[in-house]
This record gives sequence, structure tokens and C-alpha cells, in this order.
Amino acid sequence: MALGMLKKKRDSKMSTDQENENEQNGNQQNGNQQNGNGEDKEKQGGGPPKPVGFLDPRMKHVRRSVAGKWLLTTVVLMIFILGVLSIYWACLFHVDQNLSSLVVYVVDFDGQVAPYNTSGVTPLVGPMITDMARSMVASNEPTLGWGPLPPSAFDYDPIKVRQAVYDFDAWAAIIINPNATALLYSAVQNGNTSYDPLGALQLVYIDSRDDTIWYDFMAPFMSSFMTNAQSSIGSAWTRQILQAASTNTTLLSNIAAVPQALSPAIGFSEYNLRPFYPYQVIPAVTVGLIYLIILSFFSFAFYLPVWMQYLKPEGHPPLKFHQLVVVRWCGTILAYLFLSLAYSLISLAFQINFSGGNPVSSSTEVTSTVDGNLNPDAYGKGTFPVYWMLNFVGMIALGLACENVAMVVGQPWTGLWLIFWVITNVSTSFYDITIEPRFYYWGYAWPLHSVVEGSRHILFGLHSRIGLDFGILIAWAAVNTALFPFAFMFMMYKNKHHLHEYWA
Repeated sequence: MALGMLKKKRDSKMSTDQENENEQNGNQQNGNQQNGNGEDKEKQGGGPPKPVGFLDPRMKHVRRSVAGKWLLTTVVLMIFILGVLSIYWACLFHVDQNLSSLVVYVVDFDGQVAPYNTSGVTPLVGPMITDMARSMVASNEPTLGWGPLPPSAFDYDPIKVRQAVYDFDAWAAIIINPNATALLYSAVQNGNTSYDPLGALQLVYIDSRDDTIWYDFMAPFMSSFMTNAQSSIGSAWTRQILQAASTNTTLLSNIAAVPQALSPAIGFSEYNLRPFYPYQVIPAVTVGLIYLIILSFFSFAFYLPVWMQYLKPEGHPPLKFHQLVVVRWCGTILAYLFLSLAYSLISLAFQINFSGGNPVSSSTEVTSTVDGNLNPDAYGKGTFPVYWMLNFVGMIALGLACENVAMVVGQPWTGLWLIFWVITNVSTSFYDITIEPRFYYWGYAWPLHSVVEGSRHILFGLHSRIGLDFGILIAWAAVNTALFPFAFMFMMYKNKHHLHEYWA
């Protein structure tokens, strides 16, 4: 009986030990399962996972994933920076080689027009100026496109040279007046005290055509050329007259009465046909236009949630898809109409002239910027509506492209698109394409180029290419309108919308 009791007690102990071991194994398995599944027991209990350190073994796969994605993102952004920002840096990379595209006419009328062609005076000023221009071209040094032309190319009419500059045939022109040398001789032979050296030559240009091109690239060369011309001609002329005066006392007394006939002897009268004025117009034709792109770009994010309400069946059925496309397109264009009006009103508010009134309207005369006169706008009292419509069509061309790309690529790539869109437009709009490498000639078809060119014409009364500018912008609007429904459809497909539910 005692043995039986001992055996029963031993079996009971063994059973208890087995239960304890099973419980321990179960607890260990539960612990492993909890560690492997990221604190499942805590989640089931309603509490958040307990934060761990960066080097926790359970964060190993997360660290690898984050490092890989960080590296990939950084490499992509570096490639983008090198590729796209290089477009802007490179646009002026070959300016020295392309300076010759900035044509400067040099037209010698000296002694070529009656009565100075039969006066018996041998021209001095004209031949020396044209020889200087030819030597500049032959120097093989970076220089402007000096182009000596005979007066017959302009029917012996200096005014037609000015017209050529206004018509953008040349960036500037140096005109040697028909009486340039004859007046010099008359001054020293007759003691003409009214002689004005500035009556010998003319410099004609239009800085509002592109103020950056003129002041940064052309003006230094022009200033150097005019200084050298005065020095060379003054030296040659003074030597010639002093030799003659050594045996002619009358000539010597005349020189004393007319010292300006020896120094500086000749000078340049400058005619800036359309001055870049007033200065508050600078944003309207340069950096301010960047905001036209930015406004059209960000309008997508503001208006998209508004249009998408038509697709959410919250108390109403969804709108038919093709009608939604039409409604959204019309709403976007209408928004551009008012946004471009607000943009245009800024220029009006800061007193840029949009109502005519400049006393000079001739294309060959210098417009007045004194006595309160401002920029010589192109269309009088109709200037502002034309300016508004240019900005409106420009915003459609720039904005619909942004809308389509934003719908196709989505976030975060739309930010990269904005950078690309701004850089490619600025590179071919704020600098004249003729001084850029030929790679940039596609910029003639880019929308902002037409907006800048059209704005300069409207605000300064420059040579008109307004029909071409509007045509290019309308073409952009038409192409992006045709792509608009397909881009919208692709966006909905990416967002898992079932398009077949909305087709009528």
C-alpha cells in the first residue's frame, strides 16, 4: 500500500513537471511569435508598438530599405540637377563664338550724296570707320557682327538704315553722315565756330529689344569702337591740318577759333529709337514672367479637388466621364482668364503706360521719355486688352502642359517637371537665342519666348511679330487640349477609378 502511494505521488510530480515544461515551451513560442510579428500581443491588447533604438536587430530590414531608397533618390536628383540645370548654364557657353550674330551695320554716306559728292573734298571719316569695322571682323577675336554696307543698299537714304534697325534686320547701325568730312574742312578753312563734332556720325539702336543683350554684350564693344574711332580719326586729321597750317597762318588762326574741329574732331550722336523705360517694366518682360509659369502650375493642385467632387458619389451620382473632362477643361481655361487678368493688372497698377500718348510714333525717331512721357505702347488705348490676351493665351500654353504632366507623372515628380519647364523656357526667352548654341534653336517654338517677344512689342511699340507669337501659343494650347482627356484618363486609372462606370 505504501509502495502504491509512493508511485502515485511520483506520477503526480512527473505530470506537474511536464505541465510546467509545456507551459514554459508555450511561453517561449509565444515570445518568439511576438518578437517575429512586431509585438502582436501588444497590438491585440490595443497598445502601440514600443519604440526601439536605431540599431535594434528588428530594424535591420528597415535600415536596408531606407538606405536603398535614399541612395536611389539622391542619385536620381543628382542626375536631374546635372542634366536639367546644365541647360541654363550652357545657354551662354559659346557667347564669344556667337557674338557675330549680333549684326551692326556700318554705312558710309560720307561724300556719297549730293552736293557732297562733287565738293572736291576727299572723304576721310567714312573710309576710316569702315576700315576699322573690316579690321574688327578680320581680327579673329570675339567681336560683334560688323557689316559694312554701301549706301546704295539703302537708296542713299540714312533714314532707311534706321528703319532696318527698327525692323530687326540689325541690332545697331553706325551711319557716317554725308557731310562728315566736308564739315570738318569747312570748320578749319572758314573758322566755323558752330561746328559740332556730333554731327559727323550716328549710332542707332533699340535697347528695349533686349536690354540684357545690349548692355551686357553689345555696349562694351560699341563703346570701345567709338573711342578708337575718335582717337584714330582725330590723330590723322590733326596731323593733316597741322602740316597744312605750318605754311598757312589763316588756317592756324581758324584752328584756334574752332578747337573742337581738332579735338575731338568727330563724335557719335546716339539714337535709341525705343528706350527701355520706365524701369518698372523690367519684371513684366523678364523675371515676372516666371510667375506666370508658377501660377499656372500650382493652379492644378488648387482646382483638382474641386473637380473631383463630381466623381465622388456622396449623396449624388457621379458625372459622366466625357462631361467631366469638358467641365474641368472649361473651368481651367476660365480660371486662367481671371488669373492672367490679375497678373496683367499688376503692370497697370504700377503705372506702365497702356493708353498711348507718347508724342513720337515714328519708327525712325527716338521716342520721348521726358516731360512725363512713358513707354510708347503699340496699340494706344487698346494696348491693355491685347497685353491681357497675350498673357491669357500664354498661361493656357504654359498651364495646360503643366496640367497634363501633373496628371501623368503625379507626385513627387511634378516638382521636377516645374524646374525643367521653368529652366527650358527661361533659357530661351531671357537671352537672345542667336548668341546661344544651335542646340537651343528649339526655343523659338517654346511658349515663354513668344510671351516675352510679344510683351516687348506691346509695351515698347517694337517691330511686330505678334501674329507669329499668338500663333505659337495657340498651337501649344491646341496640342495640350487634345492630350488633356487622355492625361485625365491615365490619372484616374492610376488612382484605381473604374472608367467604364462613367462612360455614357
